[in-house]
Amino acid sequence: MTPARNSDRRYGGIAIVLHWAMALLLIVLVVIGLYMTRLPDVGFNQTKVWLIIGHKELGMLALGLASVRFAWRFGNELPALVGAMPQWQQVAARFVHLCFYALMFALPVSGWLMSSAAGFPVPFFGLFQFPDLIGYNEHHYEVLLALHKALGYAIIPFIVVHAGAAVRHHFISRDDTLRKMLPARQS
Repeated sequence: MTPARNSDRRYGGIAIVLHWAMALLLIVLVVIGLYMTRLPDVGFNQTKVWLIIGHKELGMLALGLASVRFAWRFGNELPALVGAMPQWQQVAARFVHLCFYALMFALPVSGWLMSSAAGFPVPFFGLFQFPDLIGYNEHHYEVLLALHKALGYAIIPFIVVHAGAAVRHHFISRDDTLRKMLPARQS
C-alpha cells in the first residue's frame, strides 16, 4: 500500500492522486477549450454556452487543486531524481515543473479575470459564484482573452514534453521515474 506522504524514494498517495487528477483535469480543460472556441458564436449556441460554463467550473476546480497540490508539495519532501539522470535533464525536469505550476495558476486566474472583465459570472457547480475580480471593461476582456488563449496553447507542449519524458524514462531508460508517480504494488 502506498503511504500518504512522500519519501525520498517515491511520491506518497496524496501527491499521486493530486498529480493524476490535475493531469486529467488539464487535458480535459485543453480539449474543451480548443473545441468550444471553434464553435460558432452566431445566435444562441447552447452547446457552446454549456461548454464555456463547464470550462469555467473545471478551471476553478483546477485552481483549487493546484493550490492544494502546491501546499502539499512544499509540506513534503521531494523524491530524489534518478541517479543516472544527466544534469541537463535534471534542469529540464525542474524547469518543466516550475512552468506547470505557473500555468496551473495563471490559466484559471486569467480566465477568472477575463470573465470578470466581460461581466460574466464564474459559477462553481451550482454551489456559488466567484466574485468579480475586476469591473466590466471590454478592452481588459480582449487583452485577458488573448492572454488566456496564449497560456492555453503554451501548456500543450509542456504536457507533451512531460508525458514524453515519463514514457522515455520508463521504456527506454528503464528507470523508476514514472514508477515513483504510480501507486506502489503490494509485494
